[in-house]
Amino acid sequence: MAAAVVQPGLAKENHGEDSKAGAFIGASAGAPPPGIYMFNQVFTYQAFDRGPGIPAGTERELNDWVDVQGFVWVPGWTFLGATYDAVLVIPWEVVSVTNTPSGLGSKFGGSDDIYIVPVELSWKFGDSGFALKTGIGIFVPSGTMQGPHGTSNVGRPWWTFQPELILSYLKDGWNISAFIYDEIPTHNYVDGFENGNVFHVDWNILKTIGKWTFGPVGYFVAQVSNDRPNGSGVAAQGLWQRVAVGGLIGYDFGPVSLSVWSTDEVYQHASGGVTEGIPDLAASWKGFTLFMNLSYRLWAPEEPAPITMKRPLVYK
Repeated sequence: MAAAVVQPGLAKENHGEDSKAGAFIGASAGAPPPGIYMFNQVFTYQAFDRGPGIPAGTERELNDWVDVQGFVWVPGWTFLGATYDAVLVIPWEVVSVTNTPSGLGSKFGGSDDIYIVPVELSWKFGDSGFALKTGIGIFVPSGTMQGPHGTSNVGRPWWTFQPELILSYLKDGWNISAFIYDEIPTHNYVDGFENGNVFHVDWNILKTIGKWTFGPVGYFVAQVSNDRPNGSGVAAQGLWQRVAVGGLIGYDFGPVSLSVWSTDEVYQHASGGVTEGIPDLAASWKGFTLFMNLSYRLWAPEEPAPITMKRPLVYK
């Protein structure tokens, strides 16, 4: 039986995000048995520009395609009663941005920034079903970078630190989880621009019956602090929020587990993007995402051989 291992798909969406909202859907605070696990996650995000900074007739269309290979290492160590694990994620991305009225646009892609989680700790609270996991992820500026600001391709010239907290109820086939995380970027080391922090909540209410898993899912994502241009000549894009809802279905094939989920952003708002006296330039994407995740265990430690009692060769 494959452990349900879900980790983030990653995409730079040109509005300040490093983690793709909704990519942690299906995850939980539980820890799988010791071993090395691999997951392959692919998703597409189809969206349009929205906000006061987008005059009518100038909307852009985004087509984003991401392929992620990830590894989870669970050595069987414990610390303060928690199970330890570590994560490595290697993403690839192709992006097409088209000006809707003119049909003109650009297409680019390559290796995205590597994402590592050196420490995750998971606590299970007896037989209550409740579990908690915490850790910190790091986006390493290792992706394909181009342009005078270093931001004309999918890689980004800054580090991002992502503390996480996962709260779960895992009992009687239920996976009710909220995955809460916050992106804290450093400044762009090419031009000095610094994105504001981005806060996420990915959630799911899933039920497993036999080999099938299904249920409603969704997310909330918002930029919660202002951009800091720092003399870069790049306009601040203001604060924004998006809310999405959708559904997930999964099947456990035994050696591997497959999950598919989709989300539609039903609410979006942006405001406050002002630079050098120009009116509100705030904007963010609003769209639809389709995810697919395949997870399986690559290696498990050998179980110790059972101790057998041999009959004595000499009797008295």
